[in-house]
Amino acid sequence: MEKLKQHPIVKKAGFNRIVLCGVLALMYLLFSLANKNFAGLPRILSALNYAYFLGFLSLGVTFVIATGGIDFSIGPVMFCAALISGFCLTSYGVPMGISLVLSVLVGMLFGVFNGYLVAYCSVPPFIVSMASMNIAKGLASVFTKTQTVSWPQSSAPGGWYRNLIKMGSIPVGLIIFLAFAALCAVILNQTRAGRYILCLGSNQEAVRLSGVNVKKWKMLAYVICGTLVGIAAIFFVAAYTTVQPGYGDQYNNEAIAGCVMGGTSMAGGLASISGTVIGVFVIALLQEGILALGAAKDYQQVITGIIVIAAVYADVAARRRKN
Repeated sequence: MEKLKQHPIVKKAGFNRIVLCGVLALMYLLFSLANKNFAGLPRILSALNYAYFLGFLSLGVTFVIATGGIDFSIGPVMFCAALISGFCLTSYGVPMGISLVLSVLVGMLFGVFNGYLVAYCSVPPFIVSMASMNIAKGLASVFTKTQTVSWPQSSAPGGWYRNLIKMGSIPVGLIIFLAFAALCAVILNQTRAGRYILCLGSNQEAVRLSGVNVKKWKMLAYVICGTLVGIAAIFFVAAYTTVQPGYGDQYNNEAIAGCVMGGTSMAGGLASISGTVIGVFVIALLQEGILALGAAKDYQQVITGIIVIAAVYADVAARRRKN
C-alpha cells in the first residue's frame, strides 16, 4: 500500500481523492443495480441539486476547519439568509436581484460576527457557532413571523433565478459550483491569505511570533465561509423554493463530512478543495440513493455520522504515524 501511495501518478492525483472517486463510482453502480431507475437522468439531476447548496456549505467550512476552528451554524445561517431575503422578496416587493444579493450579505454578516468573536474576542469557535446557530434560527423566525417562505416558481415573475441550477439541458449549477471551487482552491493554495489560513491551523503561535496579524487572517476565513453560506442559500431556494423557519442544522454534519472525507484535517493546517468537492458528491449520491431505495432519510444521518467518525479517526491515525 505504501509503495502505491508513493507512485508519482498517485502522489500527484492524491491517494485520498482516488479512493473517494472509486467509492463514488462503486456507490453509483450499487444503487443502479438495486434500483434500475436510479441510473436515469432525473436521479442524477436530483443528486446534483442537493450537491450544489451542500457544496457551497462545505467549501465555506473548509476554510474555517483549516484554521483549526469549527462552525456548526452554517445550515441555520443558510436558512436564515434564504428566509430573510425571500420574505423581503415576497412581502415587501424587493426586486429579485437585490434579494439574491441580500442573501449573500446576510451570510457574510454572520461570517463577520463569528470571525470577530473568534479572532478578536478569543471566544472558542464551538461556543460562537452554537450561539450563531440559535441566533440565526431566532432571527429568521422573528423576521418572517414564523411563516414559511416560498420563492417564485420558474414560470412566475422573477423565476429566472432558477436558471442558476439548470437552463434547458445545461447543468448551469454544476458549472457555477465548480468555478467557485476552482476559485477557492486558488485562494487557499496560491495566495498569501490561503497560506496564512493553513499555517494558523498548523501552528498559530509560530505564525504570530513571525509578525503576522493572525486575527485578521482567522477572521477572513469566517467571512469567506459566511459569504459562501449566503450563496448556498440561493442555490437551496433555486432547487427547492420553499424554506421553513427553525431548520437547517441537519446540513451541518453533511457539509463537515464532505470536507473531512475529502482530506481536510479537523486539527487544522491541512485542507483540500478538490477533495471537498468529491466528498460532497459522495454525500449527495448517498442521499439520493437512500431515497431511491425507499429508505428513510434517518439512515443517511446514521451513515453520515459514521463517515465523520471514520474520517476523523483516519486523520488522527495518519498524524500519529507521521509523528
